[in-house]
Amino acid sequence: MVVSNSSSNGSCIATSQQIFAQPHENLTELLLRRQRSYPLIPLFKVKREESLVDLSTASFVGEVRQLAGGLIDAGMLPGDRVAIMSRTRYEWSLVDWAIWFAGGVSVPVYETSSPEQVSWILSNSQARYAFVETQEHVECMESVRTEAPELQEIWSFAGSDLDRLRLHGSQVPREQIELSRTSRRADDLATIIYTSGTTGRPKGVMLTHRNLLETSLNGDALLGKQVAPPGSSTLLFLPLAHIFARFVGLLAVQTGMTLTHAPDAKKLVSDIQEARPTFLLGVPRVFEKIYAAAQQKAGGGLKGKLFRYATNTAVEYSHATEDARIPLLLRARHALCEALVYRKLRASLGGRARWAVSGGAALNETLARFFHGAGITILEGYGLTETSAPVCVNVPWNLKLGTVGPPLPGGQMRLSEDGDIQVKGCMVFNGYYNNPEATAECFTEDGWFNTGDLGAIDEDGHLRINGRRKEIIVTAGGKNVSPAPMEDRLRSHPLIGQAMVVGENRPFISCLLTLDREGLHAWLKERGISPRSAAAAAALPAVRKAIQEAIDFANRSVSRAESIRSFKVVNTDFTEENGYLTPSMKLKRHLVAKDFAQEIENLYRR
Repeated sequence: MVVSNSSSNGSCIATSQQIFAQPHENLTELLLRRQRSYPLIPLFKVKREESLVDLSTASFVGEVRQLAGGLIDAGMLPGDRVAIMSRTRYEWSLVDWAIWFAGGVSVPVYETSSPEQVSWILSNSQARYAFVETQEHVECMESVRTEAPELQEIWSFAGSDLDRLRLHGSQVPREQIELSRTSRRADDLATIIYTSGTTGRPKGVMLTHRNLLETSLNGDALLGKQVAPPGSSTLLFLPLAHIFARFVGLLAVQTGMTLTHAPDAKKLVSDIQEARPTFLLGVPRVFEKIYAAAQQKAGGGLKGKLFRYATNTAVEYSHATEDARIPLLLRARHALCEALVYRKLRASLGGRARWAVSGGAALNETLARFFHGAGITILEGYGLTETSAPVCVNVPWNLKLGTVGPPLPGGQMRLSEDGDIQVKGCMVFNGYYNNPEATAECFTEDGWFNTGDLGAIDEDGHLRINGRRKEIIVTAGGKNVSPAPMEDRLRSHPLIGQAMVVGENRPFISCLLTLDREGLHAWLKERGISPRSAAAAAALPAVRKAIQEAIDFANRSVSRAESIRSFKVVNTDFTEENGYLTPSMKLKRHLVAKDFAQEIENLYRR
């Protein structure tokens, strides 16, 4: 590894002490180094007969080599593309590493993808092999074989396919596997990740071994000792088809951390309590749901008042810690809330978590301060699939809530004259697979990647996200409105599931809302109102009053010209299953606007 120094230059912000990969290295070196450096720390905790058991790195490497040998025996050649379509589970990680040991290129496919999406990814990537989780996934891939003529074999986790591959792989000479493993160099392609996309066909993001290797090394150099030291642990429940979860999996290997997979989101709370992670990771919606669930559990009456008191105290305490002077009365209030509220909240998250990492979208600052004051510091980061996940992340020793921190070592960022965030560095991808036009469009003439996001850089080099350029709403009065901050605030209310701010070329801002079904049921029960459908509940005066209060709260963060004047609760939720959300929980605004055009029109009829 080689270390380099960088520095700030005008509006270009960079960090120091970058770690470089050697030209001959690839990602498999991470796993082999982990085996040598931390032989006694389990790499995974895996479910065996309803209990979590430790799996050593040595045992995992043995499985990986056998499976890689099976792939080679099946005819796989270095550079071949192999698709993986599955929920987040141990086998996903096993197959990913086996593909790299066999010299291949992994192509993640979201397990919720439609046959049309699967067909496009398989054909565009020219995948020769595929691993899937269920028989339904097998049938999906079989149904699109005519559009994906390169596809030769489909192996399922559900049957005995992996066992057969291991058996055949055990007969392949170790030297042959080693030749395939070392055939890939740092600048060779490691994976093609198809962006879930809110518009149009997904684009295949090409990430090299160097991209992922150096980003992992530099992430460890920045945060490893304090946030993820050897022996720490996390629960991986985000889709491994998403770059954020994939990067954390690699970081765990590098830092000496233990990983547990959680494939079923419905069992997330019990999985967290069983795994007891030392740090959490998630997208903002995860933390919004955790807060809303705690708020809903408190209910009304005295417990509800106590929770609101604890929330206000946590936010105030978080602000005070930045000044390094915490008034005595505030300390006393915080100690009371620690005993009555915060300790129970942390216990519900396994009891050991003190750190969390949030990415994928901007996190509401008030929510971040609540968790900070309650004893769980959320380190908000920023990145895209095209940047191997992280460009920036907050650091514990210079925490600035409301920002996404400074660049990681090896990264640089700058702002265009119009406020567009542009980045350069080891994490930036090479381009879109088989799409030179899209690749050319996203890079500036001097080689910087234009993210499409808007931001501001403060005097300490911390980045603040102001929204996405394509999402900016321009009202009839010419006011530019970024919808994300208000939507973030609205979603933190236990009654609200999703929110979409509208108002393009309109005289004022309005909002479409969906009700959170679980939160609604508990909210109605707490108030002695009999359960009813979301459509019927939306008409109740008490529900409309609560939603209006949430909107008033959101409006306090913006000017009057940006404030929400009217709203409509729609009967259909916005979910990944019905196509209104991407797998990374981003709204497909164009589709919502199209399908709910009449509801939007009615908001502006007086």
